Amino acid sequence: MTGSDRSSEDLLLREDRDGVATLMLNRPQARNALSLSLLEALREAFAGLSQDDSVRAVVLAASGPAFCAGHDLKEMTGYRAASDRGAKNFEELFALCSGVMMAIPALPQPVIAAVEGVATAAGCQLVASCDLAVAGAEARFATPGVQIGLFCSTPMVALSRNLSRKAAMRMLLTAEMADAETARHLGLVNDVVEAGGALAAAQALAAGIAARNPYTVRVGKRAFYEQLEMPLAEAYAHAGRVMAQNMLARAAEEGIEAFLHRKTR
Repeated sequence: MTGSDRSSEDLLLREDRDGVATLMLNRPQARNALSLSLLEALREAFAGLSQDDSVRAVVLAASGPAFCAGHDLKEMTGYRAASDRGAKNFEELFALCSGVMMAIPALPQPVIAAVEGVATAAGCQLVASCDLAVAGAEARFATPGVQIGLFCSTPMVALSRNLSRKAAMRMLLTAEMADAETARHLGLVNDVVEAGGALAAAQALAAGIAARNPYTVRVGKRAFYEQLEMPLAEAYAHAGRVMAQNMLARAAEEGIEAFLHRKTR
């Protein structure tokens, strides 16, 4: 199964500035639906970013009026017609999508979603997979698969790790559209800004993170996700080991010395 969309350079735009890489989903005519080709482009971009020490933070945004309408259902209907390997095509597609989503928390750099318009189904999953998210005031979020007989099972994984169980189940079972303020209240996004301002706000947030010591940020992000999967005692033990190693780093030594010097002045 291979993508047949436009070139990856057209589907996913990238701009680097002052240690911040901005990735722009660029299928506005399809509401930035996650076609196979776009997913492949995202996979390649994240793989490259994981090795790029010049990038200290990443912003994920989208062109056009929608952030992402989920999977490309028109493309997916073609898989059903391929009766000889229809199921296999679906399995490969969802495995690719899951790999892309898992690559975001695995990246050493924090990833911030800048959301304008709708983020539905796998688009909502994409927001939930990012480390932080900023939404324009008119942004909307939903997992509406239940309306068409296709439960949002893979979006459920990321959603249930951001929201409380009951809040996640309500979104999944009812397909209700959550506005930006509701999404902030539920924990799906961090900040709500005026409509049209999400990208600038996300880039400003990214710039602040990029100004921090990159070693410290990378160690912290990795430890955050590692401890989430551990029992409480194991999480504290792991966090203690991480802090001990962090204390030996030159960045911590210099930072503590500078702090103590300020305190004694």
